Amino acid sequence: MDITWTPIQKQRLKELNASPVCQEKRFASANERDFSFQDLERQLVAKGRQHLTEFQNNSKRPLLSKLEQRLIEALNLRGFVQVMTPTIISKGSLAKMSVDDQHPLFSQVFWLDSKRCLRPMLAPNLYTLWKDLLRLWKPPIRLFEIGTCYRKESQGGLHLNEFTMLNITELGLPLNERQQRLEEMAALVMSVAGIDEYQLEVTSSVVYGDTLDVIKGIELGSSAMGPHVLDKKWGITVPWVGIGFGLERLLMVKEEAQNVQSMGRSLSYLDGVRLNI
Repeated sequence: MDITWTPIQKQRLKELNASPVCQEKRFASANERDFSFQDLERQLVAKGRQHLTEFQNNSKRPLLSKLEQRLIEALNLRGFVQVMTPTIISKGSLAKMSVDDQHPLFSQVFWLDSKRCLRPMLAPNLYTLWKDLLRLWKPPIRLFEIGTCYRKESQGGLHLNEFTMLNITELGLPLNERQQRLEEMAALVMSVAGIDEYQLEVTSSVVYGDTLDVIKGIELGSSAMGPHVLDKKWGITVPWVGIGFGLERLLMVKEEAQNVQSMGRSLSYLDGVRLNI
């Protein structure tokens, strides 16, 4: 007889960040399985308690906060200016990104009323800043933002309704340097996050069309470049590149976590550790 974990046991092991190998174990009997579960749960709980003790005494800051700081420092050193824009945006701003009531992303938006929503992406606000800063600063203009975005994502181990995005942009660079700049931006972020051996793959986005994505098992980042069909709506006429990363996904891969929820803003997890232990 080939017996696996019960659904409840498997969910508990995933919450406690058991390795994929542990989660796929097979047993000869239910008694053997249940005994193994109790032993493994005890080990994982002890490991989690130890991590929380070290967090209280030494770390004192969540992994997400530390990653944000490292990214800010690295980008500032390379000439990128940090901006902070509103979380609430207008329906008109989304429409300029082609996200109208016929768009696939429209149903995932958290609407506050008929004209305002919680931003599902950072791009609309960055487009707005680009237009003004192109009048005030000489190109190239290098900007980045780290901020919370909101989408009614399908539930699962890879999606969050509230997640942290990093968008890095450069305007006014030569057309023939765009691909190289995107690869350099991706390499910088992955280095700061401590992730190597990733891939760059061309795929399709519901907003930007063809994009260059950063992949390591899962999608970690996605890029775009202009001139782009959306640019005219914002009055942008210069070449640009931009790349965005989900910080919780970066941490999930780096820490070998079993779900992205453990890396995000949470009342159930602290620094990747499930609190019901």
